Amino acid sequence: MEKILFIINPKSGVDRVKALQGLIEKHLDHTKFTPDIAYTQYAKHGTALAREATRKGFKTIVAVGGDGSVNDIIAGIYGSDATLAIIPKGSGNGLARSLRIPLDPVKAIQLINKGHKNTIDLGMADGRIFVSNAGVGFDALVARKFAKSKRRGMAMYSWIVTKHLWTYKEWEWEIEVDGQRLNEKAFILTVANAEQFGYNFRIAPAADLQDGLFDIVIIRKYPKILGSAIAIRAFNGSILKSKYVRHLKGRKIVIRHPKLSLLQMDGDVHPCSHEVSIEMIPSALPVITPA
Repeated sequence: MEKILFIINPKSGVDRVKALQGLIEKHLDHTKFTPDIAYTQYAKHGTALAREATRKGFKTIVAVGGDGSVNDIIAGIYGSDATLAIIPKGSGNGLARSLRIPLDPVKAIQLINKGHKNTIDLGMADGRIFVSNAGVGFDALVARKFAKSKRRGMAMYSWIVTKHLWTYKEWEWEIEVDGQRLNEKAFILTVANAEQFGYNFRIAPAADLQDGLFDIVIIRKYPKILGSAIAIRAFNGSILKSKYVRHLKGRKIVIRHPKLSLLQMDGDVHPCSHEVSIEMIPSALPVITPA
């Protein structure tokens, strides 16, 4: 039987963790898998746990948590022969939604039992692995504020966006896409591998996790009164049709600004220099997904 490790972020509370343990025991196919469970205890602990698991011969490693937890575990799996599975337990669950993985934990476990795999692309930005998106500008600001908030969920995310929307000042960015230079005064500049940030906010509805290309989505300076209209376009999948949005595709992207200091990747914010290089890693990670 195959060794499978569930890495659980326990910050959701003891009762919810116990409930998850019960669901794994009840619904996992024990004729196929020999399961074990590990718990993250501090930031980035998931990376260390996943890396150790690959050395111990675990062939499937399940990220039980939100996009940040998934990102940590991918960093630990990358370069091994292990397969990622996801039980979404975060607030936004952007990657799970992009991969059409059920948000219901029982259905997610049943999906693991089926064992259907797809190999997806990853990105590398400033030496760090990401899977869904990397960005600068307003989304990095929102990600930083959201990370500091004690509350989660769509209501808090929307409140942060609304609070800072009217005061945010767009920057003039220098961008290279596969060697071609352009300058754009942008509100949001996102390099997307997957279609959404989370909450079904599809910043890059044309993105494909298997095409070996990033979708670069640039939301230009626009009248702030139209913020709600652009948000609606993101939710209904028509954001690329807005005249305030520029869409490009590429494999290597360089972003420069003399004041650049923050980069968000999969919702986590990291310090960076005034120049960020982002590169595609095609066909880098096997993931259990719907057929």
